[in-house]
Amino acid sequence: MSETQVFATEVRAPRGADVTEVLWSDGSVTRVANEFLRGYCPCAGCQGHSGTIAFRAGGNAEIDDIVEVGNYALCFRWGDGHDSGIYTWEYLRRLGAHAAQSGREGVLPR
Repeated sequence: MSETQVFATEVRAPRGADVTEVLWSDGSVTRVANEFLRGYCPCAGCQGHSGTIAFRAGGNAEIDDIVEVGNYALCFRWGDGHDSGIYTWEYLRRLGAHAAQSGREGVLPR
């Protein structure tokens, strides 16, 4: 199964939890700290327009809601109302791999 065919089958982000878990159609599981997800919010308001995605500290990392965007992404509504980041399946998998490898802040590899 190619990366473009992999999609989330379930998302677990219990209210008050610090980690979001995504179960994928290929059987793999991604676990990412909510603070990491929020810090890498891909929206232009958080990242600007340079094309480089970097960790941006701050912002409320409590998840109030998760909404599917079409059949290709999720949108998180954060505790402070921010909800303009669209996290594609590919982007979520990259974030999960980056979090697992580094466990720290930094520039997200392309």
